[in-house]
Amino acid sequence: MLTGAWVYVAALAASFAVASVATPAGVSGAILLLPFQVGVLGTPSPSVTPTNLLYNVVATPGALYRYWRQGQTGGQLTRFLILGTLPGVVVGSIIRIDLLPSPAKFDVVIAVVLIPLGGWLLIARRPTGGGSWSARLSTAVLVMTAALVGCVGGIYGIGGGAILAPILIGSGRPPAEVAPATLASTFVTSVAGVVTFLVLSTHHHGSIAPDWGVGIALGVGGLLGGYTGARLQPHMPEATIRRVLGLLVLAIGIRYAWLAAG
Repeated sequence: MLTGAWVYVAALAASFAVASVATPAGVSGAILLLPFQVGVLGTPSPSVTPTNLLYNVVATPGALYRYWRQGQTGGQLTRFLILGTLPGVVVGSIIRIDLLPSPAKFDVVIAVVLIPLGGWLLIARRPTGGGSWSARLSTAVLVMTAALVGCVGGIYGIGGGAILAPILIGSGRPPAEVAPATLASTFVTSVAGVVTFLVLSTHHHGSIAPDWGVGIALGVGGLLGGYTGARLQPHMPEATIRRVLGLLVLAIGIRYAWLAAG
C-alpha cells in the first residue's frame, strides 16, 4: 500500500488511464477506481464511496466540455436520466451508511452489480434496422430505471451513470448519444451524493466524509483523461468500446465475488 506523496502521484496516473478508456462509453471511471482506492491507496470504507463521488465531480467536466465542443449533448436522454438518478443517489448514500458499512457486504453488492453488466456488454449486439429496446422505453419507465440505478450508484460511489451506460449501450443506443447523457447524470448525482455524505458525516462517527486529497488527485487525472477519451470516441468502433468496457467491468466484478467468498 502506498504512502506519502506517492499516493497522489499514483492516483493521478491511474485515473488518467482509466478515464481515457472509460469515457468513450459514457463512464467516468469511478467504477474501475474503487478497487484501486481500497487496495493501493488505502482509502477506508465507507469514506471510499464519497471519495469516488468527489472524483466524479472533479473529473467529468473535462469530458462534458469536449463532448459539447463536438456537438454531443445527450438531448432529452440527459434530462430523463438526471430526473431519476438524482433522488436515487441520495437514497443509495443513506443505505450505504446505515445498512452496508461492512466491507464484506459491500464486496457482494459490487459483484452482483458488475458481473451481469460486464457479461451484457460482451454478448449484446446492437439490433439491426435501427431499433433498440431502450428507444422503446416510455419516459416513466426510463426515469424509474434511472432512479433504481442511481440508488445502486449511491451505494457504490459511481453516481449511477456507470451502470446506465452499459445498460443503454448494450440495448442498442450508440455511445455517441449515451456518453454525454450518462456523464452529465453522473456529474449532477455525484454532487448530490457528496453533499449527502457530508451531511451524514455530522451525525455519524468514523470515516464517512470523502478523503479530499485523494479525491481531488483522482479527479484531476480523470479530468485530463476524460477530455482525452471524449476526443478519441468518434474514431473508435462501437463494438470496441462495448467490449473493452465489458471486459474491465466483468474482471472487477469477478474479483470482488472472489473476495466476498473468501
